[in-house]
Amino acid sequence: MITVLYLWKIPSNAIAFAFIRVAIDRFLIRKITSVSFSKSLGCGKGEKFSPTDADVHRWGLLVCLNESELDDLDNSPLVLGWRKRATNEFRVLLNPISSHGRWSGKTPFDFVSHPSEKTNEIASITRARISFSQAIRFWRSIPPVAQSLHESSGLIHAIGIGEAPIGLQGTYSMWATADDLRNFAFKGEAHQKAISDTKRFHWYSEELFARFSVIEKRGSI
Repeated sequence: MITVLYLWKIPSNAIAFAFIRVAIDRFLIRKITSVSFSKSLGCGKGEKFSPTDADVHRWGLLVCLNESELDDLDNSPLVLGWRKRATNEFRVLLNPISSHGRWSGKTPFDFVSHPSEKTNEIASITRARISFSQAIRFWRSIPPVAQSLHESSGLIHAIGIGEAPIGLQGTYSMWATADDLRNFAFKGEAHQKAISDTKRFHWYSEELFARFSVIEKRGSI
């Protein structure tokens, strides 16, 4: 199994199309027989990682499928419909190397230890369902973490991703090396405090953190 992430930038006249498509893409993806998991995603600008960061001109699609059907997905009506309207397309192929937690009750990323982790660029996907009672406390904690992220050595790019404007949020980021990602996750003061507060206040009713070796990237964010 391989994980594929598409990110599209669209013009203003395609925004209505985007809202319709995120509602129906779950049905279109079923025509690719090997798909084990997929999510249509709204995106953020990658600045604040909060609801105010939402970007209606950027949308995404995450798919886990057999690599043998990758070309079928890439040339499917689902992807071609987005590509036709997009002003920019970014696609990254990812090999899961670790994953902890669940996404919509599933463990979507079938991972194995990957020997090239130390040399390949590394991607990270986080996803959380925020407990309603902790939402305000959670959003107040984000600015220091976002600032620390953007100041981190080795960060290539990072954006917010989500299935809904509020409550179902996550991040996608790419790093030059695995050590760069680990330094941010486990040595950064702001992120360490966020981890501690997560355990203390039980911010999430569901969460997932996954790392991937970057196999191939096409286009740019």
